[in-house]
Amino acid sequence: MPDHRKLLRTIFDTAVAAAHPDSILGAHLPPVPKGRVICLAAGKSAAAMAAAAERHYLDALSLDPARLVGVATTRHGHGVPTRRIEVVEAGHPVPDEAGLRGADASLKLAGTATADDLLLVLLSGGGSANWIAPVDGISFAQKQQVNRALLRSGAPIGEVNTVRKHLSRIKGGRLARAGQRAEIVTLAISDVPRDEPSAIASGPTVPDPTTLADARALVARYNLTLDDAVAHALNDPANESCKPGDAAFARARFEIIARPKQSLDAAVKVAREAGYEVRDLGADLEGEAHDVAAAHARLALEARAKGQKLAILSGGELTVTVRGNGRGGPNQEYALALASLLKDTPDISALAADTDGADGGAGSASDPAGAMIDARTFAAMRAQNLDPAAFLANNDATGFFAATGDLLLTGPTLTNVNDVRVILVDQTD
Repeated sequence: MPDHRKLLRTIFDTAVAAAHPDSILGAHLPPVPKGRVICLAAGKSAAAMAAAAERHYLDALSLDPARLVGVATTRHGHGVPTRRIEVVEAGHPVPDEAGLRGADASLKLAGTATADDLLLVLLSGGGSANWIAPVDGISFAQKQQVNRALLRSGAPIGEVNTVRKHLSRIKGGRLARAGQRAEIVTLAISDVPRDEPSAIASGPTVPDPTTLADARALVARYNLTLDDAVAHALNDPANESCKPGDAAFARARFEIIARPKQSLDAAVKVAREAGYEVRDLGADLEGEAHDVAAAHARLALEARAKGQKLAILSGGELTVTVRGNGRGGPNQEYALALASLLKDTPDISALAADTDGADGGAGSASDPAGAMIDARTFAAMRAQNLDPAAFLANNDATGFFAATGDLLLTGPTLTNVNDVRVILVDQTD
């Protein structure tokens, strides 16, 4: 049986490369203004985007360095060297005090913008957690508690961000309000299904269609336990996010420069060139990881029964409702569910990973990106008497794949266009 791990990794790496700031940002950067370029970046690509912006303005356009200032707030371990733009490494998925400092510095710098300045906002996935600026009356600890509860609830990221936006002084258009005297150009790498601008990093520079009432409804739907101060904040009209027509957006422009679909299309091309018929399930998949895995396993088994050489690819962002106390993330849980369902099929292999290089985990740069499965996985399961169903029940996909040796460890990729999942079905001998 041929080893498909190299092909699986090539497909994943190609998807990541299609969204890397070094190759995509420069063509979208606006001209030099009369005044300063104030660069504010947030998310897992923030430092890489800031460095690319520096090369463009300082090197390609010879901008006086004194006219370029900024702050880039990124996840711990995702920093890169910069010259003029300060890099702050902060917590993700649970915010930390560094995120407080990064958000506060960003809001203050936006507040100094004049009509001659360009406020250049560079956004990527993870920005919601990196920029943490609680509304008045909410403590940092209370905001952390809300984030943890939301992350454990199984709510899709758009719903998570609906609540976040109404407890923040920077999200939901409020950064644009702080810097509204300047021209505002936001360039974003999308990590959300359907590329909704207000959902990317919780939309700090665009109108927000969601409301306080929506946030309260989600708290009720997921039966979240909140401190009284948080409940009060979600009932305070002063915490409503910025809506269309707000003066904050009079000189604001928003552009998505990389999308999950572009990366998935690049992955599809590699699979086709390797001789596979392709089943492209789209870049916007959502749902419980184990449920989606079950549906995809059925597709793989049907193709195998027909003797097809098929690659099943998908993107999007899956969720996990946490019931156990293990370690893992949606991609590892998806792969573990596949391992449970496909354990007697050595001619099927798969990879599921987050394009940012971290799938769940504790916020460390060494967290796994996801996992791979193939005949070697199934052999390790048998040799070690591992029961994937038991690991699934404890949400311990990391523990399982650490035992089988199948964790995908990439380190920070410095971009984020959500997940890439690939199943390769080969013709049965």
